[in-house]
Amino acid sequence: MASDESDLDVDADEYVDELPEDLNAADFVGPYLFPNNSKRRIPGILYLAIGGLLLVLWFAGVADSSPLMNGGVALAAVGLVVVGLYHIQGGWDLAVDEQDALVEATKAVGFPVGHASAQMAWRGLRSRPTWRILMYSNESPPKQRGFAMVDGVDGEVIHVFAEDNPEDWAGLEAPA
Repeated sequence: MASDESDLDVDADEYVDELPEDLNAADFVGPYLFPNNSKRRIPGILYLAIGGLLLVLWFAGVADSSPLMNGGVALAAVGLVVVGLYHIQGGWDLAVDEQDALVEATKAVGFPVGHASAQMAWRGLRSRPTWRILMYSNESPPKQRGFAMVDGVDGEVIHVFAEDNPEDWAGLEAPA
């Protein structure tokens, strides 16, 4: 059976690769709301429920009467329960948004902040959400810079570092 090669040709103008509307950040206008970590609890509850159901079936004796239930199913059920518990304990409620974290970091750094950038990170085995904030003073060019870590659950400043800006901005002056 011969295949027609013209069926395999794809016109480059016909195929367009683009992001869906809800994922296209280029056209987004407005404040960005970081997703809450408490959503981790939903899969955690599902893992616990499925793992618990499998363990109940295992202990009820279904494993003896079914060729589909063996020791691997019991091991998988225990694994699901452990992963579910980890998801539930890691589902911290993100009560401090990046604006609140920036306010706390500005208080702690000790100079008036001009430009700043916030990034979400997670610390520790329990994946506690933490804002990492890089700040520059409000002069042009900035004379100081700082870094702060702010807890995303209670707003406590965990670490702060400030220094004179060692970067050389001399060649980057804007033309008058």
